[in-house]
Amino acid sequence: NLTVAETLWFNYSAQKSDYYLYCHNILFLFLIFTFVPLPLVFVGTMRSLGFLKYKIQPKVKTSLSEMFRCYKDVMRMFVLLVGPLQLSSYPSIKMVGIRTGLPLPSMWEILAQLTVYFMIEDYTNYWIHRFLHGKWGYENIHRVHHEYSAPIGFAAPYAHWLEVLILGIPTFLGPAIVPGHMITFWLWIALRQIEAIETHSGYAISFIIS
Repeated sequence: NLTVAETLWFNYSAQKSDYYLYCHNILFLFLIFTFVPLPLVFVGTMRSLGFLKYKIQPKVKTSLSEMFRCYKDVMRMFVLLVGPLQLSSYPSIKMVGIRTGLPLPSMWEILAQLTVYFMIEDYTNYWIHRFLHGKWGYENIHRVHHEYSAPIGFAAPYAHWLEVLILGIPTFLGPAIVPGHMITFWLWIALRQIEAIETHSGYAISFIIS
């Protein structure tokens, strides 16, 4: 007896290979990096809306041309590195045991796994970030990420190619330790990138919401 969600998943995935399902991540990443930062671009250019008081560096303004250049650089890295890495890393997904079949995970299972993923990623990313802010790490790798004088949403994945590879480790470590369903993996990748964009938004989002 399949639930509605399981019926939808079965109808969609039954005739598709696991590799094809895994490659959905490439589309999700492209859509997230393209559209999620756009509201930040809008409030950044329309200063009359009153969001300037929530900006962490209100005196620094990034022009539309600079933001578009950042987006182009990110998409170039996406095409040359992130996309091919996604396409070639499928064996690691199979090795750790991320599944695509039925039954689907319960909501509690998804929430529990996502919580673990965020905790593992936050801890490991902290120590890697400290290394990247050391003298050697900053001068040779991390300085690229700080080329913009103020953070913007599009610059969340803007970094040296080696930093992109290194910071992929904390993202994958959680699913490798606590493997779940492909749907959970999709959701994790999407939420992780949205979190990165929010972190680099340049605004105190929590104050805006409250």
